[in-house]
Amino acid sequence: MVRAQADVLIVRSADVCFGFVADDFFRNYPRWSPEVVKLKSLSSGPLRVGSLGQQVRIDQGHRSEDSFRVVVLQRARRVAFRGVSSPFVIDYRFDALEQKTRITFAFTLERLSLPLRPFEGPIRRVTQEGAERTVRNIKRLIESEPARSPSRREQCAVSKRDSEA
Repeated sequence: MVRAQADVLIVRSADVCFGFVADDFFRNYPRWSPEVVKLKSLSSGPLRVGSLGQQVRIDQGHRSEDSFRVVVLQRARRVAFRGVSSPFVIDYRFDALEQKTRITFAFTLERLSLPLRPFEGPIRRVTQEGAERTVRNIKRLIESEPARSPSRREQCAVSKRDSEA
């Protein structure tokens, strides 16, 4: 198993960060992960648990095509994806800290194929570098967009979350 994790503090609310990562996933994912050369939703409607997607990536000259499914979707808290055609999990967590948010990104490759096992060390290093680049890119993109007031939907979600606490 190969696991990489990185986090970053972003000067925006958890609702804004979650919206950028999850609500606008199919628009923004290739922006923070330029290795993604093709991305499409295989499900209609907004992102939800069970939504399917497909991506084509070129990592270090290696082309891969993977399908994935949303397995966790908790508004302003967490979104996670699991590979359908490959054994990976991608997890984004959002920790609200007043008007800042700590985003923690984790990538887990649950199984390394036999021909790749001799290269596990370099694969771990490259995967960790990719995780760190991911959170840096997300921070740069979110903070470069003008700060905005929360939408009515986001305000309702915050009110509901606060009343449940």
